[in-house]
Amino acid sequence: MSISTYVIRGGLAGRERLRILARVMWPTTKALFDRIGVADTARCLDVGCGGGDVTVELARLAPNGHATGIDLDEIELELARSEAAAAGISNVVYRREDVLEMPRDAARYDLIYVRFVLTHLADPAKGLAALRERLAPDGVIVVEDIDYSGHFCYPDSAAFTRYLELYTQVAASRGCDPNIGPRLPALMRAATLKNIGMNVVQPAGISGEVKMMAPITLEAIADSVLKAGLATVEELNETVDDLYAFASADGTLLSLPRIIQTWGHRS
Repeated sequence: MSISTYVIRGGLAGRERLRILARVMWPTTKALFDRIGVADTARCLDVGCGGGDVTVELARLAPNGHATGIDLDEIELELARSEAAAAGISNVVYRREDVLEMPRDAARYDLIYVRFVLTHLADPAKGLAALRERLAPDGVIVVEDIDYSGHFCYPDSAAFTRYLELYTQVAASRGCDPNIGPRLPALMRAATLKNIGMNVVQPAGISGEVKMMAPITLEAIADSVLKAGLATVEELNETVDDLYAFASADGTLLSLPRIIQTWGHRS
C-alpha cells in the first residue's frame, strides 16, 4: 500500500480519529480475539497499526510473546512508541513497513491482524498473499474490513447520504474498494488459507462516540475529496456541520459501516 492510495488523513490529526475508532471497535475486536484464541506466547503482527491501539492490546493478550505493529505513517508510529512506553508495555515494537514490500527473510508470526487495510489496496489479493508468507506453521490471519453499502442512520439524513457518496467516490477514484467486506472469505481462499471462518458485526448507537465516527471520518477524507474535485469547500463544510448536528441530536441513530470479520489458517 502506498500513502497516495490511502483515503483518510493520517498524522497527528488522524491519531485522534483512530483513538476514538479503537474505543468504539474494541468490544467486537476483543470478542473476535477471544473466539480465535491468542496464546500467551503468541508472536503477533498488527498490519496498518496506526497509533498502535490494537498492537498494545495484542501485547497484553500475549504477555510471554510479543507484538509488532507496522504502518507507513511515521508520525503515527512515533506516537505509538511513546504511548506504549508510557503505558509500560515492553513486549511491543513498531516499524515503518509496506505490506506489499515485506522482506523475504522477515520474521514469522502466529497471528497476523489486519483491520481496515485491504480496503485501501488496489490489489488486496496480493497483500493477503504477502501476509500469508509471514505466517508461522499453524498461524492464523485475522481480518476485519468494511462494507460501506451497509452503513446506515435513522432517520434519513441528506448529509449522511452525501457522506456515503463522497467516501465511496473518493475510494473508487484511488482504485480502492469501500465494500470489500463480503469479498474477504474468497480472498482468504485465493491465498490458500484453510479453516476459514467469518462473522459480521456493526457497532451502532443512539449516543456516545460511535455516533461521531461518521462526521469525524468525513473531516478526515476532506483533503482527498477536494483533491478529487468531488465537492467544493463550501459544500463539504456544510455537509460536515450538518452531519455533526445530526450525530449530536437526540433520537438519531448512527452506525459504523458493516464490518466483516474473517480468519484463516496456514495449514
